[in-house]
Amino acid sequence: MRSRRSILSNRRSAYAARYSRTNRRRPGVQQHFLNAVLILLLLGIGIRTVEGVMRTPEAVLVLGGSVEREAFAAQFAKEYPDLPIWISSGSNPEYAEWVFLEAGIGTDRLHLDYQATDTVTNFTTLVDPFKARGIRSVYLITSDYHMRRAKVIGEIVFGSQGISFKPVAVPSQYSPEPWSKVFRDAVRSVSWVVTGRTGASLAQTLHRDQ
Repeated sequence: MRSRRSILSNRRSAYAARYSRTNRRRPGVQQHFLNAVLILLLLGIGIRTVEGVMRTPEAVLVLGGSVEREAFAAQFAKEYPDLPIWISSGSNPEYAEWVFLEAGIGTDRLHLDYQATDTVTNFTTLVDPFKARGIRSVYLITSDYHMRRAKVIGEIVFGSQGISFKPVAVPSQYSPEPWSKVFRDAVRSVSWVVTGRTGASLAQTLHRDQ
């Protein structure tokens, strides 16, 4: 009798142990599944990022706000004689053309655009012209102190439209802009992606940039 009871007790203990092990394994399986999904998502983002980095720029984009940027771009453009040069709200046409002509760059390569009123619109106003011409990657030229903000805006605005960029900073003696400007324009850029509006009134309320 005791032997039979002992056998039944052992069986119950074995079932309980097996059930316990099964329950302990379930969270592990779920965790592995979630980890796999996360890895796949990150891999997908990484592939898109690598694809953008690997694209050969098809144009040069100069952000207005400093004549030094245009002078730098004129010299930079000599290294890429086949690329068109877009200047967003830079100096007046006469001066801009003179700078590039002095560097031996023909005005037929220049696209002077004056739609932008600030850094966010430097990007948003050129999305359609770039897409219409099949431009999917550009060299982005701006001052070193301005580059951090420009990169954040570019990642959001251009990135949302499948346009990548390679930053080329113009050396200066100035410190990088405060993070408050970066955050403000990041919010405005997201607003543009979601609503099509740049929130220019926000920038005017806080202070004019550049």
